[in-house]
Amino acid sequence: MRIKEVRVFAKDLGTSRPYSISYKTVTEVKNTFVEIELENGTTGIGACNPSEKVVGENVDQALEHLQQADFDYLIGADIRSIQGLLKQTQSKFGDRPGSHAAVDIALHDVFTKHLGISLGEYFGVVHTSMPTSITIGIKNVEETLKEADEYRQMGFRCLKVKTGLSAEEDAERILKINEKYPDSVLRVDANQGYKPADLELFVSKVQGVDLELIEQPFPVEQFADFSKGLASNVAQFLVADESCRDPKDALFLVKEVPNCPIFNIKLMKSGGLFAASQIASIAQHSGVELMWGCNDESIVSITAAMHLAFSYPHTKYIDLDGSLDLIEDLVEGGFLIEEGVMRPTGGPGLGVRRITN
Repeated sequence: MRIKEVRVFAKDLGTSRPYSISYKTVTEVKNTFVEIELENGTTGIGACNPSEKVVGENVDQALEHLQQADFDYLIGADIRSIQGLLKQTQSKFGDRPGSHAAVDIALHDVFTKHLGISLGEYFGVVHTSMPTSITIGIKNVEETLKEADEYRQMGFRCLKVKTGLSAEEDAERILKINEKYPDSVLRVDANQGYKPADLELFVSKVQGVDLELIEQPFPVEQFADFSKGLASNVAQFLVADESCRDPKDALFLVKEVPNCPIFNIKLMKSGGLFAASQIASIAQHSGVELMWGCNDESIVSITAAMHLAFSYPHTKYIDLDGSLDLIEDLVEGGFLIEEGVMRPTGGPGLGVRRITN
């Protein structure tokens, strides 16, 4: 079956809950979409919302690049040649991870729909469900507890708290959540906001809290040097996020930062599923655990990440909450979250259904 058409468009999905991290405040959620149609009318969809600060490309640039892209390599191509098409896509868009991700996800979706199987079945299901964390932005203690209350009432037991402005204030927020909800599992994302002394102070102050991990405490440029000098009781929490964008980064981290126990894979950093699977394989053969994260994204790309995450035994953490605060979306389905636990809904491809134009 051959590819008939490639369509590119964008949509602002909105956010019901603006939030702040260490270097920006998010008030809107625009995504760029790619739709691939086969000769028999089967369609696959991909989406992206890359972070310019992290990968050098934003969603508007992705839209412009994809609208101007030459898709002659796809038009008329046999979808059964999926691996070759993915390699060509990586070659064309490899330096633009958002653009790459949108095309890559659409190809995977339409291919597995053509096969009549889910994306998870194609990759090989290892996990059928996992608890996902849900994220609280940088707020004062009162607002932090209020949001934690909401998420607890929704059934979430794993809370991720954005930090990075003040280690002392960050620790106070964590301690207050733990005091009120001692059965909560807590994660922290400093978004490059700490120096080693800040991280050590933070860890010392939250002793006794059920803290799973601390994402990207240090700036990318200093992550390796700062991480090497950490005591083991601090380094055990390390997650490489912005420092682990692509397979090259993963290889560097394995060699130069062997005390980093967790990689956070995001499709918006890697450029989609093809490259993300390469990162995951590097980690698997290096004894590194996996966390799968996201930006503010459509259900389309969140579902894609979930399917791939569930195919690796060393996936230990998922943080796939990026579509939960959207005002609207282009699709529905893909996954369910019940009592904070995420699982696929089934169906061929991503398992999503188009609901709006």
